[in-house]
Amino acid sequence: MTSIVLAVLMFLSSPVMAQTSDATQRGEAAFKSNGCYGCHLIGKFGTPIGPELTHVGSKYEPEYLARWLRDPSLQRPSAHMPKLELTEADVQALAVYLGSLR
Repeated sequence: MTSIVLAVLMFLSSPVMAQTSDATQRGEAAFKSNGCYGCHLIGKFGTPIGPELTHVGSKYEPEYLARWLRDPSLQRPSAHMPKLELTEADVQALAVYLGSLR
């Protein structure tokens, strides 16, 4: 194998990549358990009431998404999304998951 392929394989099996994958999975679970799909669509899953989120990660960084999730009206006063009672763990996991949607 070439050194580039080996480097990619090492990165993909690294603890950092595993943590990102775990956070992404927790975020997807939080998306479902908090009922986000009741207003948002990802792919063909959900309801198209609010913005469609299939590619939201290509538009916004996870840090911005986390601020949005904590209090949407602070990011955009005219936002229709209510402030949700999310734990900080859910905010972080959702931000990683939504940030991964490209």
